[in-house]
Amino acid sequence: MSTIAFLNIGMHGHVNPTLPVVAELVRRGHRVSYHTSPAFAEQIAATGATVHLYPGGDAPIVDEPTPVAMVEGLTRTAVRVLPAVLSDLRRVRPDLVVHGSACPWGAVAARELAVPAASSFTTFAFNRHVPSPTRGSWALLAAAAARPRSVRRYLRSRWTLHRRFDARGLAPLDLVDIRQPLNLVYTSRAFHPAADTFDRSYAFVGPSLGSRPPDPSFPVDRLRDPVLYASLGTVFDAGPRQLRDLAAALAPLGATVVVATGRTDPAALGPLPAHVLALRSVPQPEVLDRAALFVTHGGVNGVNEALYAGVPMVVLPQGGDQPMVARRVVELGAGLSIRPRDAGVGPVRALARRLLDDTRFRAAAAALRVAQREAGGYRRAADELERYLRPAGAVRRPVHADPPRLG
Repeated sequence: MSTIAFLNIGMHGHVNPTLPVVAELVRRGHRVSYHTSPAFAEQIAATGATVHLYPGGDAPIVDEPTPVAMVEGLTRTAVRVLPAVLSDLRRVRPDLVVHGSACPWGAVAARELAVPAASSFTTFAFNRHVPSPTRGSWALLAAAAARPRSVRRYLRSRWTLHRRFDARGLAPLDLVDIRQPLNLVYTSRAFHPAADTFDRSYAFVGPSLGSRPPDPSFPVDRLRDPVLYASLGTVFDAGPRQLRDLAAALAPLGATVVVATGRTDPAALGPLPAHVLALRSVPQPEVLDRAALFVTHGGVNGVNEALYAGVPMVVLPQGGDQPMVARRVVELGAGLSIRPRDAGVGPVRALARRLLDDTRFRAAAAALRVAQREAGGYRRAADELERYLRPAGAVRRPVHADPPRLG
């Protein structure tokens, strides 16, 4: 059996899809290590992997989730964590490094150790047809001009990274699109935009959803059909007013309305009808299995989970790649989209009513449900990694439409 090292950024959307893959690799007898921040240590340890903590605790990588801040924060974090990461990995002696597509220190560590690497895309994968948010563009340059301090910090960190480590091949800017000879993409070809324009190094393995321990605190006995579910994620702060508006919009349409409030205290929403449950976190797959409708910010993982359950969506994209995800949901007929600033009680209720009344939306979501499940999920991801590890494996040899690169 092999030794496999996972490295990732400490964000739920990047870590969660890898956990079933890690658990499956451990079940198959591989020795797995995982570098993470303390917030995820318990979840990762439960998979059977050996946990290594990044120095600096749970310090956020970026101050705000914008492309310029991401580029600067990822470069600065790489410089900070690489000495400890390399020290750990030299003891671990991995046969393979699996890193997040937005984890430059994973790619640099693999090059320093001269071991094969695979990339894990928990967002969409990117190319000329699916542009990365941190690609070189006039929009990125304009945003950089407005943040000169971030640019200076980035240039300083970038210089230090290249002086101290082997960062050859790492793209100058596009640090959320770090490619390798094997790239795991956690959605189906049917849902991914322009999937046929990606070469054979991209494996569209589908949503990686493993069994999760039951949450005894969630009042599953209070769910009555139709269940309507709203969650705007943990990265962008929706705030009590927007969450309260969502609850008010959905309350007349559902027998039970579940609102996940994330960082917002549910009490801040004020009095709610008895059939509206406002909770900081909920067992999302379990709720989606019962849901007739999902109101979401459009994060890839949440949308994947909804399509895995065949649930149509109202998407309120807030930033990052969420507008791209929202467009794809609408293109495929599995939901409708609205800008957050337009998402008052009346407009959201009108969209929700359309989705509930028009059976074509549920039919489109049901078709994508089949594609999501047939993609293979975490078992297919584990198969791809094992195939890549074989010396004669075809996937081990890069097959790129564009020149091969680390980022």
